[in-house]
Amino acid sequence: MAYLTPHYDLTLVAASVLIASFASYVALDLAKRVRDANRSVALTWWVGGSIAMGTGIWSMHFVGMLAFSLPIALGYTGLLTFVSWAAAVAVSAVALGLAGRGSLTLARLAGGSLVMGAGICAMHYTGMAALDMFPPIQWNTALVAASAAVAVAASMAALLIFFWLRGVSKHRELTYQVAAAIVMGLAISGMHYTGMAAAGFRAGAAGSGICPGGAGRLTGGGRAVA
Repeated sequence: MAYLTPHYDLTLVAASVLIASFASYVALDLAKRVRDANRSVALTWWVGGSIAMGTGIWSMHFVGMLAFSLPIALGYTGLLTFVSWAAAVAVSAVALGLAGRGSLTLARLAGGSLVMGAGICAMHYTGMAALDMFPPIQWNTALVAASAAVAVAASMAALLIFFWLRGVSKHRELTYQVAAAIVMGLAISGMHYTGMAAAGFRAGAAGSGICPGGAGRLTGGGRAVA
């Protein structure tokens, strides 16, 4: 079966990795605030932090999608695009909730990693399902499984980093936090691009070319124009 050949804008790929790393840095900072604040303030940081962190992860996904182009018009359905954002916020809420706990037990690490990994996959694949095209995407099962494994591993690394940074001395905290954010950003991006590699677009496929909300159309390269 023949498939369309995708192309990537490497500048936007780099931008997506930077966004993922920045979102990770913010998440690490918010995890400290959630942990150190009193109960009522911590709740505010948890809710606001979940939205901020989730929006950052979601933005990485769609900047990564903007970097992706096919020789057909691409468009997204608004509802599924919104659901993918909600999934990213939910994942972030789990992560920050666990980061605010007193200790990270093996059970919390395993359970939290699985829940977060499942949520990241839900965000990514719901966002992919938002692509309005026919025939639908053909998925490589092995690469889908690999992307899920990367998502769980990235989630586990994030939780370990959240708790590891508690023991870092103040004068080294910024350096380690930046390094940790880069590691997390690369892991999140790795999941996204592994998931993209799993997607096959059959020759002859056609997209609606409608942007979320019907605000415009998409060019053949997948770029939105008014």
